[in-house]
Amino acid sequence: MKSVRFCNMKPGCRIFLPCKSAPFLVVPFPQASKFSVYSNFQFRTHKFHTCSSRFSGFKTIFNNAQRSCSSQNRNWGQSGILSNTHCRDSCPRSHFVIACAASNIRDLSTSVKTHVNDKNFERIYVHGGLNAKPLAVEKIDLDSNATINEDEIKSENLENDLKSERSDETKSERSDETKSVRAGKEESEVEKEAWRLLRNAIVSYCGSPVGTLAANDPNDKLPLNYDQVFIRDFVPSAFAFLLKGEGEIVRNFLLHTLQLQSWEKTVDCYSPGQGLMPASFKVRSVALDDNKFEEVLDPDFGESAIGRVAPVDSGLWWIILLRAYGKLTGDYALQERVDVQTGIKLILNLCLSDGFDMFPSLLVTDGSCMIDRRMGIHGHPLEIQALFYSALRCSREMLTLDDGSKNLVRAVSNRLSALSFHIREYYWVDLKKINEIYRYKTEEYSMEATNKFNIYPEQIPHWLMHWIPETGGYLIGNLQPAHMDFRFFTLGNLWSIVSSLGTPKQNEAILNLIEAKWVDLIGQMPLKICYPALESEEWRVITGSDPKNTPWSYHNGGSWPTLLWQFTLACMKMGRTELAKEAITLAEKRLQTDQWPEYYDTRNGKFIGKQARLYQTWSIAGYLTSKMLLDNPEMASLLFWEEDYDLLESCVCALSNSSRKKCSRRLAKSQILV
Repeated sequence: MKSVRFCNMKPGCRIFLPCKSAPFLVVPFPQASKFSVYSNFQFRTHKFHTCSSRFSGFKTIFNNAQRSCSSQNRNWGQSGILSNTHCRDSCPRSHFVIACAASNIRDLSTSVKTHVNDKNFERIYVHGGLNAKPLAVEKIDLDSNATINEDEIKSENLENDLKSERSDETKSERSDETKSVRAGKEESEVEKEAWRLLRNAIVSYCGSPVGTLAANDPNDKLPLNYDQVFIRDFVPSAFAFLLKGEGEIVRNFLLHTLQLQSWEKTVDCYSPGQGLMPASFKVRSVALDDNKFEEVLDPDFGESAIGRVAPVDSGLWWIILLRAYGKLTGDYALQERVDVQTGIKLILNLCLSDGFDMFPSLLVTDGSCMIDRRMGIHGHPLEIQALFYSALRCSREMLTLDDGSKNLVRAVSNRLSALSFHIREYYWVDLKKINEIYRYKTEEYSMEATNKFNIYPEQIPHWLMHWIPETGGYLIGNLQPAHMDFRFFTLGNLWSIVSSLGTPKQNEAILNLIEAKWVDLIGQMPLKICYPALESEEWRVITGSDPKNTPWSYHNGGSWPTLLWQFTLACMKMGRTELAKEAITLAEKRLQTDQWPEYYDTRNGKFIGKQARLYQTWSIAGYLTSKMLLDNPEMASLLFWEEDYDLLESCVCALSNSSRKKCSRRLAKSQILV
């Protein structure tokens, strides 16, 4: 008989619905008292998540239950059943449901099936026509005549209480350490204003902070969607708050965006797939009867975005931020919660699903990341691959290893191994590699072909031959059959350094290239989002004559101050802090004077972007995070990854007996392990 596990969940502003039983669950439950079902509901038509102060009086009930329950890896998910009895001194002889997420994958595959076993994901229905999110359940078969060892329960509760206390002490020490570091340094006037603006951009939901507005310009009469909380935009804000020792807003953000995650698998091509995270959300007030209002979270999965493209990077950023929260606060209990573990698994299931693609890189369409307009990055853009690799490494650290996740963890490790080799071997270019491509033979059909993607040497652009330095190199923007996008994309290269997607030599060479091409990539405002810009006929064909992405503007070669914090983190990892300091000094001279623009235009970033929003929050947060990272190198070291040689030693191909698979990895190992 398995031991009984208890729940431990602090309720936020959510709805408590009265329900005496849950007849649709396979596992029977004892009759529960009123308000025993604790769920967050998603309206089918509006996809709102509601909050009503009418139910806030029941918070004490669950707070009392929380103090008596276990804290490590015992937490309930989004929807759950709470016992109507206290669990400090005794436990009812009943059946319990423990949420879990099972993944059904092939042992030798780097992907998982797109569906989750129907036996593991059950829907809980309640009165009133609303349906709660599906809950992954593990059925625990207890003999109806079995007795429960109460001494064992008490002993386990005591042990978990001690673990919880130690965790709280760790969090307190980590928070005090962070605050003491900042207290020893006087903030400049620019930093003080930046903090004031960042705090003014905070969005509250039911009285608690849940994120920051994308932009908060008081003079902007047409904010479009800049008055929403974007997952990718909030990341630098979250890092700033975490480094400041203020983790509450980040915790709330992680949990509320998890509520908005799409849990329903659909066949409607206009609905989000299971596991997808929204691009953004907005807090709205909905009118009720008697002139009363309640707040709801209204997510956008791309339905309102330019081009109606679903955000691939949102879930990846969410996982990265979840790890950073645990590292910087010491609150690892959050990532061990069952609902959080299930959220991670759903994102991984979505990313690792089988398809027609033959590459370990993630296949996506244009506009699915920070570059959210048509810019010719469809296929396997570097930015997504770097974030994907980072999210996989985060997930491998955070996933609780059990019978329901061991296959998923194996798939993650296999994909990490294959992806690291693929990017290092085929995306890397330096002077030597370009000369090799220049002499490529084409139309090679054998397994031993050198030119595996049938790249025509004529694709090498003329600007690249004169631009590439002797001692530097970089990872190209995209790779597909007969196509290499030789543009330098800053975010993908920086995050490849941070996550160790590139080799140590490659990471060093990327910073060497940035230093050698400082005028082109940094200019008067760091940093170029990509280089060079698409111009003339190339701009017309690739962007569709996009009037916002004109040459050297916005995504097409514009300069984005928010990239500063990622540049700082990459420089600190490689011991090149002098580059970061110089870039921050450049930005500091203009950002406050220019009212914190979203981006800058022209080849050297001299002018404020023609359509740039002012008081852009992630420009403000990127600057603050950069300053605090430099002030606190110990905390910064928790945010990047070192080389994982175990991943490089393993290869998915070696696990297969198929004679068709002839892996070139072993031949290249001498160069990828350095």
